[in-house]
Amino acid sequence: MLNFIPSSLEGNIIEHITQYDEGIAQKIMDEMFVFDDLLTVDDQGIQLLLREVQSDSLIIALKGAKEELRNKIFKNMSQRAAEMLREDLEIKGPVRVSEVEAAQKQMLKTLRQLADDGKVALGGKGGEGFV
Repeated sequence: MLNFIPSSLEGNIIEHITQYDEGIAQKIMDEMFVFDDLLTVDDQGIQLLLREVQSDSLIIALKGAKEELRNKIFKNMSQRAAEMLREDLEIKGPVRVSEVEAAQKQMLKTLRQLADDGKVALGGKGGEGFV
């Protein structure tokens, strides 16, 4: 439900929940925006995120990503960087699911920080838009 209200109200609700129980607030935020939701972030937002994320962490996070999301990431990199990342993904052996989830969670945390700073607009929010 929080995904469909304006982010200003969402922020107030999450803030109140955080004051009550920080753990519950974190769990709610983790469920509100999952890794596959990166598909809703515009290209500029993805590019900003990629500047903030370590390449090793990106490789691990993408091991568990859908092909559509991988392609969106590759599209927002230089051709050379995308080719290198593809090679690194192929070379990288199996990775524990817990490591993939941790890397994805860290990327989402970075993205939320960029959104809080007003540098990125997260998709899927109701009642807001650009003119």
